[in-house]
Amino acid sequence: MAIYNSQMDISITEFKHRCLEIVRRVEKTGKPVTIKRRGRVVAQLEPSSSSASASPMKPWEQLRALGGNLLAAPGESVLRDEDFEAMR
Repeated sequence: MAIYNSQMDISITEFKHRCLEIVRRVEKTGKPVTIKRRGRVVAQLEPSSSSASASPMKPWEQLRALGGNLLAAPGESVLRDEDFEAMR
């Protein structure tokens, strides 16, 4: 049975029977699935942050996406020389 719902709530028994199909759906669509036992939410399956984007972002792009300002220029360190030496 294919899963076509835009928002998916599923029983734990049904999840057990269709686990791989549901995981593939989450990977493909990026939409989470809520798993319930006796009508109560017990888990939510959602895509990982690394699989959410097709192309992985570079570390500085990930920092920019968080909304902070990166004040160092490319090739410039964000650490002071004395801090860098202290870490050795």
